Amino acid sequence: MTVRLADIRVTLDHGYGLAGGVNAVLTEVVGRLEKLAAGGAPHTIDLRSLPLNPAERERLQALLGDGEVDVTLQLAGASRVRETGASGVWWIEHRDLGGELIAETLEIASVPELLAADPEDLGRSADALRARIRAATAATTPENAP
Repeated sequence: MTVRLADIRVTLDHGYGLAGGVNAVLTEVVGRLEKLAAGGAPHTIDLRSLPLNPAERERLQALLGDGEVDVTLQLAGASRVRETGASGVWWIEHRDLGGELIAETLEIASVPELLAADPEDLGRSADALRARIRAATAATTPENAP
């Protein structure tokens, strides 16, 4: 049997398409954004649990783009919270004290939970600020002036 070159089907992969994993993540992100916009709850996607290779991770980052917010927190290691180019989609990385990546998520939320103030802290802060205002007011009253 003779096979002619013209009979062989050839396709070229230029790397411009979406790999299955990237497409699945983006589809979930869009769905979760729509739910959030309609009053739904925030959602977190654990990127480390997904079978994404390094090229797919880079493609996902490129497609989501960069936003305006980039925060680094020093907790038990560094945590970085980056807004993507899609409002409400946050790329969050947690590293241990040695700098090794230990968790990586996409959080779909108005504000990432990590950045939200704890309600108990808010009450303590109000009390502390009230005390500072009283002390500053007392220090500037006429009877305390030189």
